[in-house]
Amino acid sequence: MIKIKDVPKFDRPREKMVKYGPGKLSNAELLAILLRTGTKDLNVLNLSKKVLQKFEEEKIVDITIDDLKNIHGLGEVKSCEIIACFELGRRMLKGKKASILLSPKDVWERMEDIRGSKKEHFVVFYLDSRNQEIKREIISVGTLNESLVHPREVFEGAIKNNAAAIIIAHNHPSGDLELSQADIEITKKLIHAGKILDIRIVSHVIVIKDKYSEIVI
Repeated sequence: MIKIKDVPKFDRPREKMVKYGPGKLSNAELLAILLRTGTKDLNVLNLSKKVLQKFEEEKIVDITIDDLKNIHGLGEVKSCEIIACFELGRRMLKGKKASILLSPKDVWERMEDIRGSKKEHFVVFYLDSRNQEIKREIISVGTLNESLVHPREVFEGAIKNNAAAIIIAHNHPSGDLELSQADIEITKKLIHAGKILDIRIVSHVIVIKDKYSEIVI
């Protein structure tokens, strides 16, 4: 068994969070930070994966202390800490409506800070399995071409954020919504990469200051 202290420091959950922020960590890595230690047979990261594998993603927030205590390696203290975190998150989010990006208009509204820019910005919205936004990230700034927008950069963030799907978008500083050949080619390239990685591209939206259009996928 590889102990967590044997994992390179830059790849340990706590160190990754400090350097990159919580959005860059997987669910297992976030849970590992809560658990802190593993067992004689499992390091803390593998114990976290074991917990997550035991429960369906949509039901894990409803588990009880007894459910967790039945897992070898989780005593009463660790089980209480996990349940307390879930409960705190539930209370903080109570009454807040999740942001769901389904239409090009939603994306246009979320790009208010970019759509009038004089520079071209390529943006990715990471979505979970219910099409709820996890995070928005600017991938590149400059003239849109295949060297600036590579599948590696687009899907690296999707994988790190455990995204089930993504929406890609960019602005046209010219104020013209007409598709360029680069728009079409990059879209095709990303769709192909998404199929290989099993990460669906919901849509590609082009925005200008007061309008938007969508490349049909």
